[in-house]
Amino acid sequence: MSKYTKQDIMRIVEEEDVEFIRLQFTDIFGTMKNVAITASQLEKALDNKCMFDGSSIEGFVRIEESDMYLYPDLDTFTIFPWRPQQGKVARIICDVYSTDGTPFQGDCRHILKKQIEEAARMGYVFNVGPEVEFFLFHQDEDGQPTTISHEKAGYFDLGPVDLGENARRDMVLTLEDMDFEIEASHHEAAPAQHEIDFKYDEALVTADNIMTFKLAVKTIAKRHGLFASFMPKPKSGIAGSGMHINMSLSKDGKNIFDDPDGELGMSKEAYYFIGGIMKHLKGMTAICNPLVNSYKRFVPGYEAPIYIAWSTKNRSPLIRIPASRGESTRIELRSPDPAANPYLTLAVCLAAGLDGIRNQITPPDAISANVFELTTEEKEKLAIEAIPEDLNAAMEELKKDTFIREVLGEHIVTKYVEAKHEEWVHYRAQVTKWEIDEYLYKI
Repeated sequence: MSKYTKQDIMRIVEEEDVEFIRLQFTDIFGTMKNVAITASQLEKALDNKCMFDGSSIEGFVRIEESDMYLYPDLDTFTIFPWRPQQGKVARIICDVYSTDGTPFQGDCRHILKKQIEEAARMGYVFNVGPEVEFFLFHQDEDGQPTTISHEKAGYFDLGPVDLGENARRDMVLTLEDMDFEIEASHHEAAPAQHEIDFKYDEALVTADNIMTFKLAVKTIAKRHGLFASFMPKPKSGIAGSGMHINMSLSKDGKNIFDDPDGELGMSKEAYYFIGGIMKHLKGMTAICNPLVNSYKRFVPGYEAPIYIAWSTKNRSPLIRIPASRGESTRIELRSPDPAANPYLTLAVCLAAGLDGIRNQITPPDAISANVFELTTEEKEKLAIEAIPEDLNAAMEELKKDTFIREVLGEHIVTKYVEAKHEEWVHYRAQVTKWEIDEYLYKI
């Protein structure tokens, strides 16, 4: 049941003195875009008549087929609490449609919706709870971001050691003003690193919430003279930032991963879901870890998981089953990072899991040992593989996984692979300070 009607939104805009409405959407690389309209144009926008130039958005369309329409999702209407109270600013998240009235195949929100519909045909609702980490850095005198922080706090530290505590508190309060249910917030392992966890929801709502979360965190950080970065590994020598994805399926309002009589208290569907994700994890990695920088996070020594295995006892494998059972039974995928497009990430996670259920893919036995401490021979004996070691290798795995390619569609795969190949080529062409320091004096 919809939260708002067109008439509701028109009435709220008038009563709350909303002057501007941002029509938001997300490109295939996970970057939020928007066009702002005044309240006088709202009715036109709500009638799906707001057009934009798709050729200007990276990864969308060629210039000769550039006209696209924004279809607002009325349930995503919210007023930004950080903008002026006179002449307020609101936003609505939109789906992207072609001129013939069909969903645009490059709209990542549409890709997730298709997988949600597939789950619904099987009788399932996909619920997701993310754990998003980020850094708070200083800005320079021109307001540009740096990687400088004066704090030296660690995991679960508090003020005055945690110098970002006040900013984080304001972020939580702002998010609550936007109807987020915040479950926890704390300092993370690295200096200047933070995490704010909000309650799980159905997949589309969660993906929308991740995009809103990132916008709110960046906005409030700037108010405190700080820069919030969701870059996976902004500094060497410290832990990087992850975006763990906690997943479950429900049927008729009941979590179907829970089975008190099953092994480890989990149902066969839960095991098949794990099996599907493990089968497709290599092909999914280019989506879950989309940057050259993403793979710097996987350097050993900082607990970022690289081995395709699962466990209920430790955090070294990519998949962990938290101890909670009942309605809290869930699967935690620990490899994604906050640079990932949440719509595409949740789409491939759901699709892979459903493939596991559909084809009854049984995962290998759980790993109780710390995978990082196993020898090469022990890992080979247990058939434990690693995810791709860099972006180029990840793109090759994506090309090979025809199932994941079909989930994403040829439009997105083609544009994504082209852009990421170009990113890799540019990265390979760089001469870094490390190379100069390491080689110049002795060669």
